[in-house]
Amino acid sequence: MPFFEHGNIRIYCDDFLKTEAIEPNSIDLIVTSPPYDVDIKYENYDDSIPYDQYLEFTEKWLSKCYELAKPDGRFCLNIPLDKNKGGQQSVCADITTIAKKVGWKYHATIIWNEQNISRRTAWGSWMSASAPFVIAPVEVIVVLYKERWEKMKKGKSDITRDEFIEWTNGVWNFSGENRKKIGHPSPFPVELPKRCIKLFSFVGDLVLDPFLGSGSTLIACLETNRAGIGVEINKGYCELAVKRLIKHGILNRKLDEILAQTSNP
Repeated sequence: MPFFEHGNIRIYCDDFLKTEAIEPNSIDLIVTSPPYDVDIKYENYDDSIPYDQYLEFTEKWLSKCYELAKPDGRFCLNIPLDKNKGGQQSVCADITTIAKKVGWKYHATIIWNEQNISRRTAWGSWMSASAPFVIAPVEVIVVLYKERWEKMKKGKSDITRDEFIEWTNGVWNFSGENRKKIGHPSPFPVELPKRCIKLFSFVGDLVLDPFLGSGSTLIACLETNRAGIGVEINKGYCELAVKRLIKHGILNRKLDEILAQTSNP
């Protein structure tokens, strides 16, 4: 039973690996930012586990995402390029390799220039060639697909000419989200899923975020007239996501009626 449901927006307070609420082969687009294993303090997840265990966990949820996606389903995966806490690790390369191992096919990588170098906390050997750290203040969105890249059915796109030109450039420049303002240790801005949704899905498509967090992906679904499912293990974050959806006017709109209108020429 959903924790929250209104129109075609649903939130499940559940462990994504255990939930049976989502039908296999039903999802058009997955957009998520999973736990990063960079020692971020989540309430229900240890984000500082050994890296090999983190990759084992990653393989499990990537496999489940693959099962839930339609044959022409797509996946936008927001992850770090690399990490330096607890030892240097090529996070993007490792997770992309695992994604391909479980069946996902690679399409592209988008660089998200978060324009925030203030997060830097380590320099290695300061002003010395002894052991300096090189840190890229960017994250990536790895774009994957299940069986075929071209959509099997035509649908209604709502992306503008200027958006299409800008967003098909593989470097996106916009600011991150303020964790204190949102109330979540690692929120991503609505702009990120909104771009992914408008660029890689049709109006009325079903979008999934298996690690919903503060609810940014469902807010983007609301703003772009997509159906959305979010799964989040932490009840407090589910409540936060609902509050943000209400703030964005979900109770003032009937999404299924909007979808019916937009599907008619």
